[in-house]
Amino acid sequence: MRVILRENIENLGRKGDIVDVAAGYGRNFLIPKKLALEVTPSNMKMIEMQQRALKKKFDQEKASFQDIIDKLNETRLTFIRKTAEKDIIFGSVSSADIREALSEQGMDVDKKKVMLDEPIKRLGNYTVPIKIFHDERAEVSIEVITEGEAKAKEEKEKMSEKIEEKKAEAVVEEVKADEPPEEKREDAEKEIAEAKEKEERKEETAETVIVEKEKKEQEETAETVLIVPEGEKKEEEKEEEAREEKHLEERKKEPDREVAEEEDENEPEPSKEKKAE
Repeated sequence: MRVILRENIENLGRKGDIVDVAAGYGRNFLIPKKLALEVTPSNMKMIEMQQRALKKKFDQEKASFQDIIDKLNETRLTFIRKTAEKDIIFGSVSSADIREALSEQGMDVDKKKVMLDEPIKRLGNYTVPIKIFHDERAEVSIEVITEGEAKAKEEKEKMSEKIEEKKAEAVVEEVKADEPPEEKREDAEKEIAEAKEKEERKEETAETVIVEKEKKEQEETAETVLIVPEGEKKEEEKEEEAREEKHLEERKKEPDREVAEEEDENEPEPSKEKKAE
């Protein structure tokens, strides 16, 4: 029969998986214990929805554990043990030892998740799987060495550190040798500062000239706007005054013209006799 698992079951599947199991195992153990649900045509749609939701949750949880997996994969643990003959060590390196060493490096791992089939009893290099999340695993590198090898390794590391320090000191000395003397450096800094100040003064002068030029142009524009209309206005006033004077003169002449016309009308016509004469 086919069932969907409601919980993670060792050697069978994880929560949300649809698996085939024996009918007796499913009906007598998984389903009564609510560890699984039988898959039927009627509940298939509901099961598919559950699977999608579980997959989304699984992917989110898996992503959150990825940093731990990466860190463990980069971890290398060293155990120092005394030896007898043929690289066989006294005692062993157990899952508890590995868990404790990881804890000292800030990684808390359950001892049950250290997948060490049996304790390590020989010198050498090993890779031990660590179960992190469902089927996701990390691999920790294990090194088992003697006290003598540990001391030699420590001395070698110290020597490497000293060599690196000497290399760093040599580089610093080379840089200092390439640097100019103190007086020359001060002179150079002074020249740079003077050149910078001179350049700033040039920029300020150029800005002042531009500002004064713009100010002068604005003043000239303002004078043009104010003066030119005033001159035109005076000309118009003069023409207006001339027209008014001309009009007054014509008004003055009109009474004289009317009087002359009246005199002409009142003057008697010459007599016929006078005309005959």
